[in-house]
Amino acid sequence: MPKSGIELDGKTILVTGAAGFIGANLVLRLLKETKNARIVGLDDLNDYYDPALKEYRLGLIEKAAGQSPDAWRFIKGSIADGALVEALFREEKPRVVVNLAAQAGVRYSIDHPDKYIASNVVGFFHILEACRHSYDGGESGVEHLVYASSSSVYGGNKKVPFSTDDKVDTPVSLYAATKKSNELLAHAYSKLYNIPSTGLRFFTVYGPAGRPDMFYYSATEKLIRGETIRIFNYGNCKRDFTYIDDIVEGVLRVMKGAPEKKTGEDGLPVPPYAVYNIGGGQPENLLDFVSTLEEELVRAGVLPEDYDFEAHRELVGMQPGDVPVTYADSRALEEDYGFTPKTGIREGLRAFAAWYKEYR
Repeated sequence: MPKSGIELDGKTILVTGAAGFIGANLVLRLLKETKNARIVGLDDLNDYYDPALKEYRLGLIEKAAGQSPDAWRFIKGSIADGALVEALFREEKPRVVVNLAAQAGVRYSIDHPDKYIASNVVGFFHILEACRHSYDGGESGVEHLVYASSSSVYGGNKKVPFSTDDKVDTPVSLYAATKKSNELLAHAYSKLYNIPSTGLRFFTVYGPAGRPDMFYYSATEKLIRGETIRIFNYGNCKRDFTYIDDIVEGVLRVMKGAPEKKTGEDGLPVPPYAVYNIGGGQPENLLDFVSTLEEELVRAGVLPEDYDFEAHRELVGMQPGDVPVTYADSRALEEDYGFTPKTGIREGLRAFAAWYKEYR
């Protein structure tokens, strides 16, 4: 679908989940590269993982915005709070919205399903409603809604690489089901209210200041404590690991190119709606990934050279909600936006290990 160019300079941009891993890195890029833009961040700073890391990321943002305080505003709150979202849109009138706020984690959803419904379903509904009511004189105040989906929507699909043309009707976790619901809801609102929306299916994002619940980060902390790391599916998992800078570059390019508004033969809007994969397209064997991580932790001085890694590995079966392979077909992203993630795991894990050494 043709993309309409969107100028970010001089615009108000709302980023939800702004203290999160992807959100904070996106805000930092926007502050660096946009002119006279106002970035508004929303995040509830919940304790799914240590809020101190979220505060650390916010500190980096505050420092980056220090010379131009009007360029950045942070609000602590949840997208599940409909009144807050409505008031925020009414006050700030964002022209571009990037919804990254969500309850993350596949395994956590098994024991805490209510948190996923509240944030990922009800919260996203509030964002859509706010975009809908931003209309002014028949034109939407929101030029483009970009939102996070997930590679988890591919569920039990056997065909690889995963393509956005594949059916995604067999989720294997509640988390995946809520992300698929986001895509369905966005399509409905795009059709009914002519709101340009683009969903992005992220593939295993990693890098400095990442989420501590992600395998590479949690494995690092366990190794430091002398604990054993569990490698699922007996090491026979493959993941399309995507470095954070590549994810942010993809998001930024998509923000600037919205699906074009068009009218169908019936006189009604053709939904300005799209979904893309953002993944490296190079699935890595989990054992190889672990070995590279271990080498880079030693190189950075996080772990000693004589560390006995073999004694701290345990191969275990597949966990509920997990899938053996994730592998992105990102050709559509390259065709429409001229970008494909390029960062290899050696370079990405080296950057993570160096950051971890300083942070801890």
